[in-house]
Amino acid sequence: MTSKVRRTLRLTLLALSALLVSGAAEAEKPAAKATRDDLIAAARKRMTAQTYCALITLDASGRPSVRTMNPFPPEEDMTVWFATNDRSRKVAEIRANPRVTLYYADHAKATGYVALSGRAVLVDDVKEILKRKRAYWDQSFPGLKNLVLVKVVPETLDVLDYEGKIVVDPVTWRTPSVDFGPAKPTP
Repeated sequence: MTSKVRRTLRLTLLALSALLVSGAAEAEKPAAKATRDDLIAAARKRMTAQTYCALITLDASGRPSVRTMNPFPPEEDMTVWFATNDRSRKVAEIRANPRVTLYYADHAKATGYVALSGRAVLVDDVKEILKRKRAYWDQSFPGLKNLVLVKVVPETLDVLDYEGKIVVDPVTWRTPSVDFGPAKPTP
């Protein structure tokens, strides 16, 4: 290899190194942080776009139990409600440990996901049930017998929204989240 070729090669490697270092520094710059309101708006959009979500409870041995639920859209404070049978395994698990997570995603579109963790409260108040009544309950719960509402009071909300450019931290891979604080006990 001639000295001219070696010199050209060295200069090329130096230029490439400078580009790589510059690109790495650019990649390490944090993306514009989404505000709390941005995260809640993105979560609400993802959640209302889905008919179903996954409810995760903990069984007696501490293992997660997952099932599909048909929730109501989130309320202003991101509280989520759904109905179930008061004799179900999920109700027994909630009675033993009210910590739950709701998971919303549309995997076919790969647009992101929402995971809302909080405390589940079982509500059997007839006024509250009638306020939220759905047509299919007449068949599933004749006379509203054995129907109980589950109210999930949010504590944390993790949001990944590719369309809204709300993505994981490039270093830690931590999903952007909102902390609502511990759920207050409901009378």
